[in-house]
Amino acid sequence: MRLHIITVGEPRLAYARAGWDEYEKRLRRYHRLQVTRVTGRTQAQESEAVRRAAGRAPLLLLDPRGTQFSSEGLSAYLDAQAVGGVGELALAIGGPEGHTDDLRAGAHRLWSLGQLTLPHDLAMVVLLEALYRAATISAGEPYHRA
Repeated sequence: MRLHIITVGEPRLAYARAGWDEYEKRLRRYHRLQVTRVTGRTQAQESEAVRRAAGRAPLLLLDPRGTQFSSEGLSAYLDAQAVGGVGELALAIGGPEGHTDDLRAGAHRLWSLGQLTLPHDLAMVVLLEALYRAATISAGEPYHRA
């Protein structure tokens, strides 16, 4: 399955850039990966740019109102999407103001990384690490230890 990661902006801090690069490289061993960086001056412009970038792919929005997954649960969700014939899944992390209600309403699913507020740069790294961990669980590899 192809994972299309859509972010508003990109990691700016050195630790986040290094983390992003590392987990992007690792994740590419398991999924075809496309990364799209969008911008906008307003929340509405950012959300519209995310919508355009996702195209027809089911959109999984990172949002504090969403479902929290365990690592195993995320792995099972991604596997179910692939088995169900989803060829591409778009995952989007918004800007500082988050996503608009309109974009949320049109999303396939909302996913929360947890109740903590994370800096944008760190949330981007956590997203990729979570996807990588889920991929190794699906592959039966020892990266994940419960």
